[in-house]
Amino acid sequence: MKGTIILIALFFLSESKGVINWLQNHLLSCPFKQTLGIDCPGCGIQRSILELFQGNLIASFKLYPATIPIITLFIYTIFHLKFDFKNGAIFIKMLYIGITLIIVINYIYKIFTHQLI
Repeated sequence: MKGTIILIALFFLSESKGVINWLQNHLLSCPFKQTLGIDCPGCGIQRSILELFQGNLIASFKLYPATIPIITLFIYTIFHLKFDFKNGAIFIKMLYIGITLIIVINYIYKIFTHQLI
């Protein structure tokens, strides 16, 4: 069992033929950016997740600051659905509000620093 987990991890993390390399070469394009020529509020999340998979937390945060909170929200929601925490719904709502604020503040920052192109 331990050997299987190690082989799967090596497959995902290998540079030449792994899933991460495949994902880097097959990123989805943003229809908002193709149409209007500027970034949408979600632009950068794919590259941020790939950096996170590679263990680059700082690069991931710089590309899209809301990635780690979004992943935290998904994981917490799964656990809340399984174990039904007492104040879980309130915590999930607070996470949604916090993530929304992060996305909006990041987008406003990109507007004022001319990083949308």
